[in-house]
Amino acid sequence: MESDKKMISLPEQRTELAVTAPLPVYFLGHGSPMNAISDTVFSRNWHKLGEQLQPKPAAILCISAHWLTQGLSAVTSAGTLQTIHDFGGFPQALFDVEYDVQGSQALVSAVKHCVNMVSISEDNQRGIDHGAWSVLVHMYPQADVPVVQLSIDYSQPASFHYQLGRQLRALRRLGILIIASGNLVHNLMRVAWDKLHEPVFGYDWAIEADAKMKKWLLEGRHQPLIDWDKQGNAFKLAIPTPDHYYPMLYALGIQEEHDELTVFNEAAVGGSLTMTSFRLDYRL
Repeated sequence: MESDKKMISLPEQRTELAVTAPLPVYFLGHGSPMNAISDTVFSRNWHKLGEQLQPKPAAILCISAHWLTQGLSAVTSAGTLQTIHDFGGFPQALFDVEYDVQGSQALVSAVKHCVNMVSISEDNQRGIDHGAWSVLVHMYPQADVPVVQLSIDYSQPASFHYQLGRQLRALRRLGILIIASGNLVHNLMRVAWDKLHEPVFGYDWAIEADAKMKKWLLEGRHQPLIDWDKQGNAFKLAIPTPDHYYPMLYALGIQEEHDELTVFNEAAVGGSLTMTSFRLDYRL
């Protein structure tokens, strides 16, 4: 990651972020919270992402499937984001994970400065949810990179989330790593719990939907991905509710002409979940 000596002053706060070459953008299929404490191909790849991006980003903006708001878009503005254990029925070892991380007022200000399609609210009580920390605990195990989360206004349609993603593009040039965390295929009602730990197992409809999504992603065809609810029965089963799908649309909106999209962690688990992820790397 190269940087120059120019600085961008943010009008809302007396803070500055250095201008850099565009950082990557990641969409990460996070799957089960158990990936936070498990040695899997998925967690190993998350660890590699953190190792490979040098120097470390100034801060991370995370859009997680596990922070849904109604009628507003918000960012975390606490000085320290406390670990939220927003799940049940898992081993105590998972509840013992603490990933308290520093926030970033500079990033909060930058988000509010970049986005003009809505007013961004600040939430100084919200911590960090497992959609974020379950992957970050592998990428940055020392919790030494500040984090800000952006909520998903669940009252808005898919096109809104895509357009809001487009307004976040400038953050990549301020040393900010943007991570969208969800799952392309996510149907908990149809999970084959007895096969959840098999290396690869997916129902036909899950594999069909995931394959079409990957094809459109690699072809740069955004519109059918935005119009996910018009793509037939396999998509209806793959996305019974769009909470885990919407984060991907933020990453897709950020994509620029010179970005190279690479798919990784391609696997179906438990029949009705896919871990398929992608990264955007700016290439000139």
